[in-house]
Amino acid sequence: MWKRNFMFRAQESTPLKESENELFHDAEPALDSAGLNLEKFLSVWVQGDGDDDRPTAYTNLYVRTATLDFDKRCGFLHPLQGRAHQIKQLLTPGQKVFLRDWLSRYSPQAWDAADEQFRSLFELE
Repeated sequence: MWKRNFMFRAQESTPLKESENELFHDAEPALDSAGLNLEKFLSVWVQGDGDDDRPTAYTNLYVRTATLDFDKRCGFLHPLQGRAHQIKQLLTPGQKVFLRDWLSRYSPQAWDAADEQFRSLFELE
């Protein structure tokens, strides 16, 4: 299975260089938000058929919200959302455009092999 993570600041259209795993690997779960300077993020996981190097078809998309205090290295990861209406609601138009363009350029054959329901997640409403 092929997979890729994109971490966006909540309202930005270009992802960070770091993945969810890199940002939250050493972060402690926050027990209380008092005194924390939390930034909001959106973590997008794309899965597909194929191997680690290149997908043959994009199959699933999951999105989760997250918050992180960079200075104190603690935050919250919320549960993954996989339903189409939740994904469409969480992604900003700029994030949808970035992801659609990146996926279609990275592996045009995987984009073409993805079903219509997957591609519809990136339509602007």
